[in-house]
Amino acid sequence: MLPRSTKNGFPYFQAIITPKSSKQPPQTSAILALDCSDIYSSGVNDSGVYSVSSVDGPVQVYCHMVPTGQHERGHWTVILRRMDGEVNFFRPWDSYKQGFGNKEGEHWLGLEFMHLLTRRNRYKLKVDLEDFDGTTAYALYESFSVDSEADGYKLHISGFVNGGAGDSLSYHSGMKFSTFDKDQDMWEGASCALTYNGGFWYNNCQYTNPTGLYFWGKDDGTLRIGTHWNGWKNSMKSLKSITMKIRREM
Repeated sequence: MLPRSTKNGFPYFQAIITPKSSKQPPQTSAILALDCSDIYSSGVNDSGVYSVSSVDGPVQVYCHMVPTGQHERGHWTVILRRMDGEVNFFRPWDSYKQGFGNKEGEHWLGLEFMHLLTRRNRYKLKVDLEDFDGTTAYALYESFSVDSEADGYKLHISGFVNGGAGDSLSYHSGMKFSTFDKDQDMWEGASCALTYNGGFWYNNCQYTNPTGLYFWGKDDGTLRIGTHWNGWKNSMKSLKSITMKIRREM
């Protein structure tokens, strides 16, 4: 077992610097690694899957490491990635709470871990989009946090910066998280999660549905159940890829 201690009330381990895509042997580095910012600060700059610490022990995360770029530079911890339809995102509350999927591919990091990360440190959120023509855009939010489960894992975002994608998320700020078995949206008529085949911070109901169905480009947007971002091109068509990632302010 790796050495364990505490800091600011958090149990932590020595970080295991082991990207699964690397051919190099595992290395153990005596650093406090709560997220990808700490992995990056240790001198590791390769994107990949790493172990970081939480109150429940080590957690696997995908780190997107970027050396240059005004809004990209540094150490992003991926909280959601859709890219090929490999993983089913129409899941119950407990799955979204704990996280699911393949960290090297499509996955959801987990609401509880998002809350633990953002309750003590300031994070920004970046949403990367790509359509089936290969065009890309992004939206940046200077502040991102998630409340506790007792508060419904309520979302808080602010400070929108337009990278060509437009703003489809501010409408969802202040909303509790909803799944098909735990309806916490603002729609009185029915369940947004059931109607739009996902789990998200639905309002009444949504301008983006990143956990919706993956259509491999065969979606005209009429049903609004795909992985769309309405602020980009004013379209409800399903995207080829959407990634949500957070970076701690050092």
